[in-house]
Amino acid sequence: MFTVYKKQIDWQGRQLTIETGKIARQADGSVMVTYGDTVVMANVCFAKQGNPAMDFFPLTVNYFEKFYAGGRIPGGFFKREGRQTEREILTCRLIDRPIRPLFHPDFKNETQVTCTVLQSDKENDSDIVSLVAASAALTLSGAPFMGPIGAARVGYIDGEYVVNPTFEQLEASELNLVVAGTREGVLMVESEANELSEEVMLGAVTAGHEAMQVVIDGIIEIAEAAAKPGYEVISPEGTEEMFKSLEKDFAKGITKAYTLRLKQERQAALDAIRTEAIEKYVDEDGSNDKMVKTQLKKVEADVLRGSVLKTKKRIDERSTTDIRPIVTEVDVLPRTHGSSLFTRGETQAIVVTTLGGGRDEQLIDAMSGESKDRFMLHYNFPPYSVGECGRVGFTGRREIGHGWLARRALSAMLPTKEEFPYTIRIVSEITESNGSSSMATVCGSSMAMMAAGVPMVRPVAGIAMGLIKEGDKYAVLSDILGDEDHLGDMDFKVAGTNKGVTALQMDIKITSITAAIMKEALLQAKDGRMHILGKMEEAITETRTEVSEHAPGMETIKIPTDKIREVIGTGGKVIRELIETTGCQIDIDDDGMAYLTAVNRAAIVECKRRIDEILCEPELNEVYPGLVVRVEDYGFFVRYLGKHEALVHVSEMADVRIGKVTDIADNGDTVNVQVTNLNDRGRIRLTMKGVDQPEEITERIAKIVETGGSPRPPRSDDGGDDSNGGGDKRPSSRGPRRRTA
Repeated sequence: MFTVYKKQIDWQGRQLTIETGKIARQADGSVMVTYGDTVVMANVCFAKQGNPAMDFFPLTVNYFEKFYAGGRIPGGFFKREGRQTEREILTCRLIDRPIRPLFHPDFKNETQVTCTVLQSDKENDSDIVSLVAASAALTLSGAPFMGPIGAARVGYIDGEYVVNPTFEQLEASELNLVVAGTREGVLMVESEANELSEEVMLGAVTAGHEAMQVVIDGIIEIAEAAAKPGYEVISPEGTEEMFKSLEKDFAKGITKAYTLRLKQERQAALDAIRTEAIEKYVDEDGSNDKMVKTQLKKVEADVLRGSVLKTKKRIDERSTTDIRPIVTEVDVLPRTHGSSLFTRGETQAIVVTTLGGGRDEQLIDAMSGESKDRFMLHYNFPPYSVGECGRVGFTGRREIGHGWLARRALSAMLPTKEEFPYTIRIVSEITESNGSSSMATVCGSSMAMMAAGVPMVRPVAGIAMGLIKEGDKYAVLSDILGDEDHLGDMDFKVAGTNKGVTALQMDIKITSITAAIMKEALLQAKDGRMHILGKMEEAITETRTEVSEHAPGMETIKIPTDKIREVIGTGGKVIRELIETTGCQIDIDDDGMAYLTAVNRAAIVECKRRIDEILCEPELNEVYPGLVVRVEDYGFFVRYLGKHEALVHVSEMADVRIGKVTDIADNGDTVNVQVTNLNDRGRIRLTMKGVDQPEEITERIAKIVETGGSPRPPRSDDGGDDSNGGGDKRPSSRGPRRRTA
């Protein structure tokens, strides 16, 4: 019934298996890829007829992590997977970016790639397995895909590169880099690092590219046996003639438009040219509308690219290495915990840092298990930032991707929870965009955290690099504009400190680039990063020593693990009372580390005092304030040091005889008591005699003396009415029990 094709590869000490022919046979391409015990199914379908009016490639990539893959049931009310998580969306983008440039340029058929994690061994990350699976499924599908591609993850541990490190190895790694590419070169890089040098980063890319070659060979081998016939793409006729006509009529106008420095003026001039071209060349029935627009865009690209390669001058007359003017400010929103405004040319971001307590941490429910995140970075890209009207709704994939890139750039420079126990949330509002707003977010976030008093190791800056390549000629561009991004061959973002790189992301729109070009881009990016860090220092030079007065205060205390139960209380009674009465938020880790958070700093002091009382044990001869909690004929019980209760016998209330206990104090009154006896059985004796009392109690005792209270003779130490700690061993009011025969 099944014709199964299987390829097994020994890859970095683990077996990689690619299998097709048994599962999802109605899809154009379907594979099951297993690495270790992690299993991913990838399925590809594409429409067999294109839409003539489509002027873009409608490719959709989906990636799903099923909770059953990790042996878990989803938490919450709904017990099934819902909207894609941020990790799933980021993996969708990770797969999309290297495969998109490899489709035939005239292929505009709707195409869908779906990767599903069926099993996770919690050792090998499923994102690399999904990249391999998507590549194999596309190669088998017959779609006009100029692959296959391979992918690998590279770590850096003890000065050595580790390909496809396990989750445990990654925890000790200074680098987490994912690279994808073809046999010829690299197409995509995504990484975060701990201030590594440009040489180390380039070496990691090379190590990953070399390691993936065996996977590419394996995909080709299984495709030779099982691939479907290739889909033939028919390019529209007359495109070359149309290109030449448009170039003749509009190349000079486009060249002039690109000399305008302001984006809006430049766009207005280009829009006028596009309108004129459509009116002149589009047929009455609009049948060639798509071809005219496509070829005009190629003319624009040729003009821009040719000018840069020929003159080494760019749209705004900058050289290839110049950075646009930068203005940096902090405290633009003085009542927030930390804020900054970063402006670079026509790209601008308002970035705000907010500090919170442990309960503000984000709870993440994934197939690998539940976890908490104390650092969040949210990036917003509203339509007005590019001068357009647009729909505002759910956060898009692009916004999530840009936010996570900035987060990766900053993570290595954050203080540990022990050094700075706050939860940190950053929000970047992009108010203008013409160039890399994600790198503006990195710079603005660094300044906003420093202004908020977050003790960063060092400030972080980022820069976006571009590439224009025609044959053997190429130019690497620093701080690219939006048009240079759209019409260029590379989007290369580098973030880091003055010590090294903390994040790197690269996307290539051509088949590949050489190591020499990548090295030049990295070194040129380093110069640009140093320039930007200098501009940031004009606004703030170092992290402030104290958090804002508008931020909540926070203190940490260590609670012995055997005392955690006492602070929490039965059913949480004690900790709830502490929170309600002091207004202080309390979060206690399993190791006993407690975090006290409140806007009112006095609430923290009071909460800490009460916890200290709970943790304290009574000491002989010490005086403690206490609260009368129960009154009996023979005395009253006093709660002191938060949790301790003991009896003050009527004979220990004053140096005179007391008629009624309530003549001295009643429920709810405060008295001062001294510990006069401690023994190994937990018995505690309290006295009020000879102890200074609150004014009201002192007046009551004086009144008893005035009205005839007689001196009480001293009692022996072995009296039968002494008390015990906690109030759970009451003294008997009866005489000795007599036995009868």
